[in-house]
Amino acid sequence: MSQAKVRPRRTGIMLGPIGVPWRPRILLVTVATTLVALVVLAGGIAAGSAGLSIPDVLAALAGAGDQATSFIVGELRLPRAAAGAAVGACLGLAGALTQTFSRNPLATPDILGVTSGAAAGAVAAIVLGGGGYSVGASLLGFGIPVVATVGGLAAAALVYGLAWRGGVDSYRIILIGIGLTASLGGLTSYLLVRAQLTQAGAASQWLVGSLSGISWTSVWPMLVVLGLAIPVLVSQSSGLALSPLGDEFSTSLGLALQRHRLIVIATAVLLTSAAVAAAGPIEFVAFVAPQLAQRLAGTARPPLVASAVSGAALVLAADVLARILLPGEIPVGIITAVIGAPYLIWLLIQRKDVR
Repeated sequence: MSQAKVRPRRTGIMLGPIGVPWRPRILLVTVATTLVALVVLAGGIAAGSAGLSIPDVLAALAGAGDQATSFIVGELRLPRAAAGAAVGACLGLAGALTQTFSRNPLATPDILGVTSGAAAGAVAAIVLGGGGYSVGASLLGFGIPVVATVGGLAAAALVYGLAWRGGVDSYRIILIGIGLTASLGGLTSYLLVRAQLTQAGAASQWLVGSLSGISWTSVWPMLVVLGLAIPVLVSQSSGLALSPLGDEFSTSLGLALQRHRLIVIATAVLLTSAAVAAAGPIEFVAFVAPQLAQRLAGTARPPLVASAVSGAALVLAADVLARILLPGEIPVGIITAVIGAPYLIWLLIQRKDVR
């Protein structure tokens, strides 16, 4: 009697000590969203007062365009498109991390106080910087990104410290984050009320979230943070995979839960602070992008790479709409809010999906 040979199924790829699970649907979603993001990026570079065709854009990017087209693409529009992609990737990845560790689709950096901390820091710098319009303009060039980053980090540290009771519980940190977000919102409103007209105008413009006037100087810090986040998240991949199974089960399998949670939160805070420092608080991207990627991939948690690419595609598409939807440019943060708010309401209505 012959025995059938049983071959082990190939369920993953080993790269030295690191195992990468083989998930064809996640790979397909990642490739598809990447192609969408690239198409939107090319369309965004082509759109504008000096109308360009996609072949013109591709020729300029390849170094084969005429001088005028190469200047428009390389000096004027490519930095903005790259910034939009980087901002979206940072926010999408940060949202995927916070939603994964908390096992709650509503737990985004916006709710955990990071964005409001960065906003309060930036407004305080503008209003308390002592100045009129010239001081505000100089702060927008360098000081605002730094102060916003410090504000976001300080708010996250405060939330984490207040939530600590021999460990950090995900629901406790969310509730404290919501409370601190409300308090920082009140502080920001108070500063705006006390500000001079020019200061209030500069602060309000920054608070909306915009890619207007952004340069390569704002892009590189986000790329550096993304580059630093990749090896950190690879090292935490096993812990992230265990998160949907619950704290007790993860701990029973040997996961150092609190250390893992601290690393994940710190990475999400750095990603969010880098994005907010570059473009201001662009709302709902960190919330929508991971949920979109998770639903397309059909997974128990938001896939990280697909969430980052989805965030990039969302911000790029919103920026294109912001420039062509109405006469005169409107900030991209308004578009993301218009898209994200109805999606949040729909998700809340689906109560079985919300813990």
